[in-house]
Amino acid sequence: MAIPSESQVPGAQGALNAYLAALRDRLSLLGFDCRVLANPQPGAPPLLLARRIEDPSLPSVLSYGHGDVTHGQAADWAEGRAPFVLRAEGERLYGRGAADNKAQHLINLMALDAVLAVRGRLGFNMVLLLEMAEEIGSPGLAALAEAERAALKADVFIASDGPRLQPGVPTMFMGARGVLNFDLSVRLRDGAHHSGNWGGLLADPAMILAQALSVITDARGQILVPEWRPRSLTGSVRAALAGLPVEEPEGPALDLDWGEASLSPAERVFGWNSFAVLAMKAGVPEAPQNAISGAARASCQLRFVVGTEPEAVLPALRRHLDARGFERVRIEGGEASFAATRLDPEAPWARFVHQSLTRTAGRAPHVLPNLGGSLPNDIFAGILGLPTIWIPHSYRACNQHAPDEHVLMPLCREALGLMAGLWWDIGDGSGLPEGRAGTAG
Repeated sequence: MAIPSESQVPGAQGALNAYLAALRDRLSLLGFDCRVLANPQPGAPPLLLARRIEDPSLPSVLSYGHGDVTHGQAADWAEGRAPFVLRAEGERLYGRGAADNKAQHLINLMALDAVLAVRGRLGFNMVLLLEMAEEIGSPGLAALAEAERAALKADVFIASDGPRLQPGVPTMFMGARGVLNFDLSVRLRDGAHHSGNWGGLLADPAMILAQALSVITDARGQILVPEWRPRSLTGSVRAALAGLPVEEPEGPALDLDWGEASLSPAERVFGWNSFAVLAMKAGVPEAPQNAISGAARASCQLRFVVGTEPEAVLPALRRHLDARGFERVRIEGGEASFAATRLDPEAPWARFVHQSLTRTAGRAPHVLPNLGGSLPNDIFAGILGLPTIWIPHSYRACNQHAPDEHVLMPLCREALGLMAGLWWDIGDGSGLPEGRAGTAG
């Protein structure tokens, strides 16, 4: 936690390298052969590839983690807390990256250690890929997966990131929503002009932009762009989401009158697309002037599920805006950071993991076809063609990406047992899905 591995901060390369070195040392003690790999993306941080191959004929698991974190925001933490000092308060551990993602992949490694201590071997092969650039969109990760396809060969992908649906119930999810960020802007003239002299004569870019945003969704946030309304909310997905609790006791109260009216809250966040305006600006909000601005800008985001093609999102928006008279609104940027993925909850590996977690926990986990947030899961599901299963060890009120980020110690204790149980069950070999791919020796 003391390593300030902020990938979003210029000049953090030394800290990023230090975290890789710390994990390499820990993995070497667990019998992994480790390689630090240059990132195929020039200027992006290196990655760590670690492999423990007990026998190429055994089942093989590919896992993943990221050691980079978002900006520490040190000035905004509560008194007595600091982002890069691990601090225990009651049943909480505070520190930047505790939830996202340092504690999560550390728990999985500690669980491997527990199995080795009892069994003397894992009983399966483990491959781990650790990156240091997830918080800046995982540059180079896809290219590295292509280049190291043989070394990354496995039967299943199992990793940990994101939050549980409820802190007291284990969760597993098999994919993630994709995310696409873009800007909408209206630029009509250079500079601002006195609103008394020119009001009623000059078009107001902020008003034009606000009106354009109003045709993307209706007043309750229901998406109005036809191509953005997914068709992948199938009966099996709805059945998996039925009855799942999405309220978080320590989180904000849900706005039940917001979003797609015909859907349940779980369907809105896990089975549907959502549009958000992340930031807006016109003029000088900190010191408003009596002037009509020359330009206005909104930073926007679409979270999307399987069935929404990223390359079709912005052309559809362009047609939608033009048809309503908003040709002056520019669409800028728009490269998707992560694509949408989803594994059927009835897939063989999903059923195996579900049974293992249930046996260890003594209760069934919550099962999500995909996470509401976004992860580089498309690389493991798409490029490497693996069934992908994530078992998160955090919870939604953890202040991820915000001051006072933390994990819950009771949750971490249970997670350590769950992962030790899962690694044990895979190594036991009974009831494993057939048709394994094996591992390169």
